[in-house]
Amino acid sequence: MDPSARPTGDFELDEVVARDRIAAFTPLITAARLATTIISVLLVSTSTDAETRTLQLWTAVLVANAVFRSFRPLRYADGIRSLAVVLAEVAVTIVAVVATGGWRSPLILMLLTAVMIAGLARGFGFSIRVAVATIVAVTVPSMARSADPRDVILEALSWGAIVVLVAITAGYARRISGEADRDRELALGRLHRLSDANDLLYSLHQVTQTLPASLDLGEVLDSTMARMKSLVACDSIAVLLFDDTDAHWDVARHHGLHLPSRLGPTELPDGLRRAIAANGTSSSEDLSREPGGGLSGRAGSGVYAVLSARGSIIGLLAVEHSAPGQFTERDIEVVSGFVEPAALAIDNARWFTRLRTVGADEERTRIARDLHDRIGQSIAYLAFELDRLVERDESGESISRELGQLREDVRGVIREVRDTLYDLRTDVSDVSGVADVLEEYAARVGERSGIQVHVDADRSHRLPILQERELWRVAQEALANVERHAHATAVRILWRCDGERAVIDVTDNGIGFAQDRAGRLDSYGVLGMRERAASIGASLEIHSAPGRGTRVRCILDPTSAESSADARTTRPPAGIPQVATHH
Repeated sequence: MDPSARPTGDFELDEVVARDRIAAFTPLITAARLATTIISVLLVSTSTDAETRTLQLWTAVLVANAVFRSFRPLRYADGIRSLAVVLAEVAVTIVAVVATGGWRSPLILMLLTAVMIAGLARGFGFSIRVAVATIVAVTVPSMARSADPRDVILEALSWGAIVVLVAITAGYARRISGEADRDRELALGRLHRLSDANDLLYSLHQVTQTLPASLDLGEVLDSTMARMKSLVACDSIAVLLFDDTDAHWDVARHHGLHLPSRLGPTELPDGLRRAIAANGTSSSEDLSREPGGGLSGRAGSGVYAVLSARGSIIGLLAVEHSAPGQFTERDIEVVSGFVEPAALAIDNARWFTRLRTVGADEERTRIARDLHDRIGQSIAYLAFELDRLVERDESGESISRELGQLREDVRGVIREVRDTLYDLRTDVSDVSGVADVLEEYAARVGERSGIQVHVDADRSHRLPILQERELWRVAQEALANVERHAHATAVRILWRCDGERAVIDVTDNGIGFAQDRAGRLDSYGVLGMRERAASIGASLEIHSAPGRGTRVRCILDPTSAESSADARTTRPPAGIPQVATHH
């Protein structure tokens, strides 16, 4: 159940309990009050002074207070008002006891209840002070009236000890209760934090379920139109998106009217221009009085609003009706409240579309490069060879042997196409980790190129799929460079991962290249490797020198604590030639 959905009465009750420091002792206080009252009434009825008017009056006052507090228990909060109520009860009881005989009063037991309430309310120190003040307040008048002060002192000592004992007991009970309250508050705090964490995880789960749909621009625009039509009665709706390349407005969605695909700044109706000028919402009760009318030629009234995100206007919303004066203040408020979340959703979807396009362009470039490097040259060779064979055939020469060779060349190109497509489809997944993909890819490279490829891969831990995918693509690009350009005979690939940090190292014994070429944007796909590494917070190191091989090393280390140590501990396995690197 949602905590926010709890009944208001329960919430108010919890606040009262939290403020009342003696709520837990209410049954004890009520029982003690009633018991002392009953005993006091019995003592009064058997007292020789039972007919005294003063005793009857104070007995009635204390009995009435006891009955009242039984139905409406005393509450104590940290405040002057609560303190005054507690002190008033103690003071009234002291006056009643002093007025009816002091320590010999039949109402003396009621004094114990008042002292107990003081101790339960504020603890040891306060209860002891109240007890001492009570003893003094009762003893001094009694000694003034008594002919034998010694008897008063003896009575004060005996009853004072009882009063102090009650004060100490009440103060100790308050301390135990305070510790229990603190433990309860700690437990409730932990429970509330767990509840908040649970709500957050549930919300994140809901977000992950709706995220793909909410980031599709078409779905967001369709949802915006449908939601707007359900909120406000209208005949036509249009959503315009701003194109900052030429300051025109693209008509992204429209319903109930005919519009061109784009509108210029001067083609907007006055209502939309007012909304832009106010950077908010504007309305028109009668569009027939405005020179330009509305977006729809039949519109009689309209509400117009800007779609703002990141501090700028990204679009416009126009809602129109054929009848004048159709939109109420409520409709205008609904549109004003609707445009903010709609603008954020549209802006998120537009940025997601742009990022997806950038990612698609990057993959398209990589695929084109792979096809050019591995297949384009072979196809060009086949075209030249076919032209040569056609010329020989026209001159009457025999081309049977060349046709056989050409058939083998075509089969080779087909194999290259198959390998290229297979390599493009190879990727890490929940089932296949970096180690599995590396070994599979390395086996294909070794089979088709004759390069001796050794893979030393750790299989004990995994990283999140996104991180593993980017690290694998870096290694794939590095190994592809070895196959195409390095003229190497041996390659060592090392993969280490502890579940948080990872390093992938591709070292060859090829011809190498000058170190300053590693930074060029067109040099062996280095730009793509660096971008992939940067996208997951990894670092990329490339070390090479002419005739001394090349080493490509990608390190993912959130703590950046042991990257340099790892560099000193990686060595080529036995059987792989030691590759000299230039640092």
